[in-house]
Amino acid sequence: MMAEPKSVILTGASRGIGLAMAKFLLREGHKVFLVARTEEPLQKLKGEFEGQVEFLPADLGGFEVGTVAVSLALRAFSRIDALIINHGTLSPVTRIADCDPKEWRAAYDVNFFSAVAFIKAALPSLRQTHGRIVLTSSGAATGAYSTWGAYGSSKAALNHLALTLANEEPDITTVSIRPGVVDTDMQAEVRGHKGVMDGKDVEKFKTLFEQGKLLKPEQPGNVMSRLAIGAKKGLSGKFLSWDAPELSDYQD
Repeated sequence: MMAEPKSVILTGASRGIGLAMAKFLLREGHKVFLVARTEEPLQKLKGEFEGQVEFLPADLGGFEVGTVAVSLALRAFSRIDALIINHGTLSPVTRIADCDPKEWRAAYDVNFFSAVAFIKAALPSLRQTHGRIVLTSSGAATGAYSTWGAYGSSKAALNHLALTLANEEPDITTVSIRPGVVDTDMQAEVRGHKGVMDGKDVEKFKTLFEQGKLLKPEQPGNVMSRLAIGAKKGLSGKFLSWDAPELSDYQD
């Protein structure tokens, strides 16, 4: 049975896992407000799913984007049932000894602080709907790679944000999800950092790609979409892999 249609805000929606989530939600009949830097894929989805899509092309490093997106989503769909924070940047890929702290700050603006801005803006509506927040995290949040300090630590901060929201916002269910190693543009970027990252790390990701072991975006994307629509309260605050036994109810 198809779930009752919901209204969802989804960031990082123009490619990879975000685009997979957008298509899943729309095919299930939900209304989705899409946010991403690249407009063309968003416009295409709006044309394919008449009456279900509105969007905002924007640089997600700007803190004002969350407030604007929430306002436009409410104007279009009158309510917000879920917020999926899926945008992020891997850069800067550099050792701490060689880093520019300003680049770390820019990474946190995109990966963490913009998420805080989105969530703050959406909280009043999500309280009313007893809604859900899904955060795209990473295995790098708990397992460090050389040169990934900015990315991994910002994802760890997202995990803590989920814990904090579980305490502060009991009417909202917040989960942080590790999507695994997925065949996306970010993985192509990782494979291009030979000579910067440790050789063993580059070889690991290169081998997964060459052996066809990267996940399809739809695998974690479908699970995360189902969580946005129906995550149970007992999951709130948790950091889980998309294929964890605790999420069996949301897996294919």
